[in-house]
Amino acid sequence: MIRITSFAGKRVAVFGLGASGIATAKALVAGGADVVCCDDNASGLQAAADAGLATADLKEANWAVYAALILAPGVPLTHPEPHWTVRAARLAGVEVIGDLELFVRERRLQDFDVPLIAITGTNGKSTTTALVGHLLREAGRDVEVGGNIGTAMLALEPFAPGRHYVIECSSYQIDLAPGIDASVGVLLNVTPDHLDRHGTIENYAAVKAQLVLQAKHAVIGVDDNYCRAIAAKLIDAKGAEGVLRISSRPEAVCDVGVEDGDIVLRRDGWESTIAGLAGIGSLRGAHNAENACAAAAALLSLPQPLKPTEIDAGLKTFPGLAHRMEQLGRVGQTLFVNDSKATNADSTEKALLSFRGNIFWILGGKPKAGGITELVPYFDRVAKAYLIGEATEDFAATLEEGKVKFERCGTLEAATKAAARDAAASLNGASAEPVVLLSPACASFDQFRNFEVRGDAFRAQVAALPGFSAFRSGA
Repeated sequence: MIRITSFAGKRVAVFGLGASGIATAKALVAGGADVVCCDDNASGLQAAADAGLATADLKEANWAVYAALILAPGVPLTHPEPHWTVRAARLAGVEVIGDLELFVRERRLQDFDVPLIAITGTNGKSTTTALVGHLLREAGRDVEVGGNIGTAMLALEPFAPGRHYVIECSSYQIDLAPGIDASVGVLLNVTPDHLDRHGTIENYAAVKAQLVLQAKHAVIGVDDNYCRAIAAKLIDAKGAEGVLRISSRPEAVCDVGVEDGDIVLRRDGWESTIAGLAGIGSLRGAHNAENACAAAAALLSLPQPLKPTEIDAGLKTFPGLAHRMEQLGRVGQTLFVNDSKATNADSTEKALLSFRGNIFWILGGKPKAGGITELVPYFDRVAKAYLIGEATEDFAATLEEGKVKFERCGTLEAATKAAARDAAASLNGASAEPVVLLSPACASFDQFRNFEVRGDAFRAQVAALPGFSAFRSGA
């Protein structure tokens, strides 16, 4: 736990008692604050009570006695309207911040040599965060990884000289952290998302931008208009020395990019190879090449940067993240890939583009607006599709119109068996290795509690297939 001492001897309200809220309250108490917890849900209040934390109904509070309201990231700050606690706190002149702000304030207060790599973006931030943490560990660095991925940031190990922190930051967390000052800030991309919480795409992009605008060094993807504008603004304000622009597109103007399967650094008219990506299955696809470029650029920007040889060696052992283009193993020549995290067509597009063809595609679930119509240009990569869940008939119509063979399977178990059967039968004359790909382009809630449960079910079903051979970590 990171003890938060900046509010020692002061009364602080914590609202929103999920995992990060409970971790925040504990960290404040450990640092000497008088903490009062509240939640709109009984389950949150019970979780606080079980943790030995004081609770109260803040609707009856005298806000003048509070030094701050610490808001959980999931609680609305501005849109569609401020939460009632936010309105009450602001009316009393009480600052409203989140756990990320507490983290960076304590980091400054303790004044250790604690490098902070903060990573955000609409897509790819979890993979990039995990990859940066992996590369640091493989290079022998002391590293803690958390935030919006895995462990709540204030539940990480305490600050210590030389310890590196790699934090995934959502837009909600950044919005509650006006003082964020990362050693390296990484902004991967900005596409429309969470507009119910930020009002407009412009507001959303402005929130994301704060992470890199206030960082000592910035790594920015330049494959969308918003990030290109942010990079240009930062270069104009601070000069190009502290900014690395990244892209996986050959035509992009960038500082760290991909050329002939290698990550390359381009500066002042010269170019050097940082690491190779060829044959790394856990980083398959252009989107993962971009994530790898971002990770490499971030590690080159540290006060004590990693060597290219260390980055190259670490990439080769990266196991990837569960449910995100996760390579499970093979039955004969058939590769099985778990991309259960692909809950919309945009995510599935990246999966389909990661293979040359001969894809046996399992899809369906609880459909989202637009269905899979935007995936029609990639249907020529699909050998056959296997439909599950509520989306079956809608998706069947799109597949039929796009002239893709399909089978209505109903359940994931039936689809897995059917896809494995057909993939094995496709080997004669196939131009590419057969791939059984679970990339549903749908939410899971019609048949599974969440995408993790769906992915775990697929993994278990694949493991039960005769002749299945699982990959070792990093294969």
